[in-house]
Amino acid sequence: MKFLLTSAGVNNKSIHDALVDMLDKPIADSTALCIPTAMYGNPWGGPGEKIWKFISGNPEHPMVNLGWKSVGVLELTALPSIDKDHWVPLVQETDVLLVSGGDALYLSHWMRESGLAELLPSLRAVYVGMSAGSMVMAPNIGEIFVGWTPPNGEDKALGFVDFAMFPHLDHEMLPDNTMAAAERWAAEIPGPAYAIDDETAIKVIDGAVEVVSEGHWKLFSS
Repeated sequence: MKFLLTSAGVNNKSIHDALVDMLDKPIADSTALCIPTAMYGNPWGGPGEKIWKFISGNPEHPMVNLGWKSVGVLELTALPSIDKDHWVPLVQETDVLLVSGGDALYLSHWMRESGLAELLPSLRAVYVGMSAGSMVMAPNIGEIFVGWTPPNGEDKALGFVDFAMFPHLDHEMLPDNTMAAAERWAAEIPGPAYAIDDETAIKVIDGAVEVVSEGHWKLFSS
């Protein structure tokens, strides 16, 4: 798979251009599935209005509203109770997965429980994450980001990339998300770790990592 791991969605030209390049065709010719599951695990996100805003393409969440040929909803918590023949072909045929923010460990849990995590490596789709939807691809997220507690009590995520992410760096509404806080977080992460602001994304193709940014970011190496 190809990964475009964002802090706040596809919200500037550089990130938008990176996405189009990864799709290798116009957005208007591409099909998408949006995954709101992470929002249910975070009290800020859901359930309720914010999930509807993400699914409906509200400008607060620049993912679904980019002009896709079609957009569907893939709710991971429902998949274990549905025959795989009803949803696996849909995922295999789509061009992009748009994965919301929320709680990264809740999302990690349901990616595994639903079977999507096992399916991901075989997909041709571009995976576009936002905040927790990006963090879930890391080996772990760091204790400061643990909200929903998984059954094993650990901060391990899916590990499809070999680095961790600290999103929303220096966000005006998140006063604790400072560079100093990111440095403390990175000191406890075993491996590379990126702090990125909302104008930054990380592009990963076949393991090759490229930062796409109109803002600021920092790589911490262990």
